[in-house]
Order: sequence, then structure tokens, then C-alpha cells
Amino acid sequence: MKKLIAILLITLGFAGSAQAAGGGIAWDKFPKEKMSDMAALQNGAKLFVNYCLNCHAAAFHRYNRMRDIGLSEADIKNNLLFAADKVGETMKVSLNPQDAKDWFGANPPDLTVIARSRADGSKGSGADYLYTYMRNFYRDDTKATGWNNLAFPSVAMPHVMWELQGQRVAKFEDAPDPHDPSKKLHVFAGYEQLTPGALSERQYDEAVGDLVAYLQWMGEPAQSQRFQLGVLVLIFLSFLTLFAWRLNASYWKDVK
Repeated sequence: MKKLIAILLITLGFAGSAQAAGGGIAWDKFPKEKMSDMAALQNGAKLFVNYCLNCHAAAFHRYNRMRDIGLSEADIKNNLLFAADKVGETMKVSLNPQDAKDWFGANPPDLTVIARSRADGSKGSGADYLYTYMRNFYRDDTKATGWNNLAFPSVAMPHVMWELQGQRVAKFEDAPDPHDPSKKLHVFAGYEQLTPGALSERQYDEAVGDLVAYLQWMGEPAQSQRFQLGVLVLIFLSFLTLFAWRLNASYWKDVK
């Protein structure tokens, strides 16, 4: 429990830094319909294992829980089990924390509940943030990794999915400060594609949507069942209330 609390605090610390560093960037809306699309969740699991699990662990989630999104144990073992021996193990990484700190400046946070921890009531859900973040990397030779991110300026994380999206640079221009005309603001003016990726822009957005859907699901695998149970409980309570009301009326009808 202490370890879980510590990781949550670290994750929330990273979240706070990201949101503070993000300035006024608007978060794009994550396509929520993917949460009920088993094919999207399965593709998201594949992307997570191939691109995220090298550095980021999901130490409070077991591989075999992916049976809930339609994968068999054979599917998991043959296609997704690269960093463990058994499907019942948790999704840990072999990256040494000290090496991670030396290379990136900090140990990459655990991603088990990353989608839940990044929520901001004024901007959107954690899934909205992740969907925006993973689609806004750009080349920046002034950074140690060679990459920067519009949603999280000066982020230490490199763009691990650049081969899918391709390489691009961000264009900025000076604009008058609406609060002080004597000052100039350095504002984002769009991206320029340098090299194409393996996916088109639309296909990459779809892939990121699948990945974020999996991250959202991983944070609470029983969420859909919880929603369904909640509806059933409300329906039951409605009928119980109606029954109690009529029973009360029948019991007291002859009392003057």
C-alpha cells in the first residue's frame, strides 16, 4: 500500500508539472466510443506493450487481466509477454531506476492509473490529456532527446512512436499580447512535416486513440461493469421506492 501511494504521488507530481508547463493549450477530446470497442482496446494493448512498457511499468496490473478485453492466455503469451515469464505476473520493466534518472532526469512514472491521475476539471479528462500529449511531439534539437511536446514543453520523454507519426517541427510566430500591446507572445502556428511516418495522420490519431483507450481501461478494468451495476441498482431503488410509497399509502388509508 505504501508503494502504491508513493507511485501515485510521483505520478500526480508529473501531472502537475505537465499541466503547469502546458500553458493554455487546449486538450483535444478523446474518442470515448473506443472504450466499448474490443478491437481498439486490443490494439491499444499491443501498442502499450511495444512502445510504452520498455520504460514505463504498469506494476499494479496483471497480463492475464487482458482476458477481459477478449484476449486469450495464448494470445497474451504469444504476442504480448515480452517482459515476464507468466501471464499471471504484473507488468513490470527491467529498466534500472538509477539508469532512468541518469538518462531522462527522473524515473518514468508507473502508468497503471496514469489516465485517472491526469484529469483536470477545467481542461478535460486524463484521457483527453494523454490523447493530446501523444499527438503533439515535434523535433527540437535544443533538447537532450531531440524532441519536445506542445502539451508538455521541455518534456524529458522522447517520441517513442515517431516512426508511426513521422518527424515534424513546430512553427511559432510573434503576436501582440492582448493584455499589453507593447509585448509580444510566442504563439504556435502549426506543424511542418519533415519525414512521413508509417501511418497517415488519421491512422496515427486512431492508433493513439486505441492506446489511450487501453490506458483508460487499465486504470479501472471493471469500470463498464460498475456503470452497468449502478444502473441496475438505481432501477431497483426506484421500484423499491414506488413499492414502499404504495405500501405506506395502503397501510395508513383507514387511519383518520
